[in-house]
Amino acid sequence: MSLQLHSTSIVSSTSSIGDNSVIGPYAIIEDGVVIGENCEIESHAIIKKGTIIGSRVRVGHFSVLGGDPQFLEFDRSTISKVEISDDVRIGESVTIHRSIYQEGITKVGYGCFLMGNSHVGHDGNLGNQIILANGALLGGHVTVGNFSFIGGGAGVHQFSRIGQGVMVGGLAEISKDVPPCIVVAGRNQACGLNLTGLKRRNISSDEIKALKKVYKLILMKKGNPLVLAKKCLEQELIGGKKLAKEFSEFFLSGKRGFVRSKSVVEKN
Repeated sequence: MSLQLHSTSIVSSTSSIGDNSVIGPYAIIEDGVVIGENCEIESHAIIKKGTIIGSRVRVGHFSVLGGDPQFLEFDRSTISKVEISDDVRIGESVTIHRSIYQEGITKVGYGCFLMGNSHVGHDGNLGNQIILANGALLGGHVTVGNFSFIGGGAGVHQFSRIGQGVMVGGLAEISKDVPPCIVVAGRNQACGLNLTGLKRRNISSDEIKALKKVYKLILMKKGNPLVLAKKCLEQELIGGKKLAKEFSEFFLSGKRGFVRSKSVVEKN
C-alpha cells in the first residue's frame, strides 16, 4: 500500500510523508512537517509546521500537534518544534504545543498513549511508554519519566518533574516534584509505592524492598527530603539497588519541593 491522501485533505508540498501512511478527510499538514511510515492522521487533525512524527503513529480526530504555546510573551516568528517518537497513539482532540525557545523541542517518547482531550504544554518532555488518560493536562516545561501513568483530569503545574513509573490518580493536583515509582493522589499527596506498576515491569522483590525502605526514610519522616535523601545515599542505606538509588537521587535537584506522605503533612 502506498501513501493515501484523502481528496479533502490539505497537504503542503514541503512536507514529507512516509510510505503506507494515511491522511484522512479534512486533515491539514502544514509546511515542513515530517511524518514517518505506516502512520494514520485521522479526519480534521492538524499537524502544524515543523512537527516531526515517527513511524506507526496514529493521530486522532481534531487533534492539533505543534500549535503555538500558550505563553503571553511568545514571538510567533520563533522556529521551534514538536517531536513525536515511534508507535505513539494520540486520541481525539489532543493538543501538543511547540517550544517557546528558538530551535527548542517539545518531545513525546516511544510507545506513549495520549488519550482524548489530554494536553502537553510547551517544552514538555515525555519519556517512553507513558499514558495520559482523558483530559490529563501537563503545563509547560513538565517532564515525565518512562512507564508513568497520569490519571484522567489530573493537572500538572508547569516546571514540575514526575519520575519514572509513577501513578498519578485521576483529578490529582500536582504542583510539586514526584519521585519515581510512587502513587500520588489529591493535592501533592504521596500514597505509597506503585507496586502494581513495579510488578508489571518484573522488578525484583529485592529492588522493591529497597524502594520501600527509602520511601519510608525520605517521604514518611519529618524533615527536609533533600537532607534525608543525602543521608540515605551517604550511609549506603539503598543496598546498592538501582531503583532505590534513582529514587534517592531524584531529591538532589528540583526547585518546586516534593510531594509528601499524608502522615507527614498531618503532623505538620
